[in-house]
Amino acid sequence: MKTTPKHNERVANMTFASVYPHYITKVEKKGRTKAELHEVIEWLTGFNDNDIKTLIDDKVTFKTFFDKAKLHTNTHLIKGVICGYRIEDIDNRLTQKVRYLDKLVDELARGRKMEKILRKQ
Repeated sequence: MKTTPKHNERVANMTFASVYPHYITKVEKKGRTKAELHEVIEWLTGFNDNDIKTLIDDKVTFKTFFDKAKLHTNTHLIKGVICGYRIEDIDNRLTQKVRYLDKLVDELARGRKMEKILRKQ
């Protein structure tokens, strides 16, 4: 799916720190934990708890966040629709990476088993 340049710029300039509390609220409201959220983030990006805290404290944009990330080799297995976009069809790589994270957080909040979320085969 083709996203607009304006949409892609907005996503790139959004800070991880501004979205992170919403991720916490979403997963905890559904009975999942912050530790599970961090496990998902670490699987996708390679960032551990200390890295996540630093990225939040530094108020990095999603562009910087994903520039520093080392994406898991199985990210290509993340498929489906999130925020009205089919992930595998998003043409902007940064927007696609942000939607990968959104999708994993959504799956966690929906109660999906961790081994499925982490695309363990």
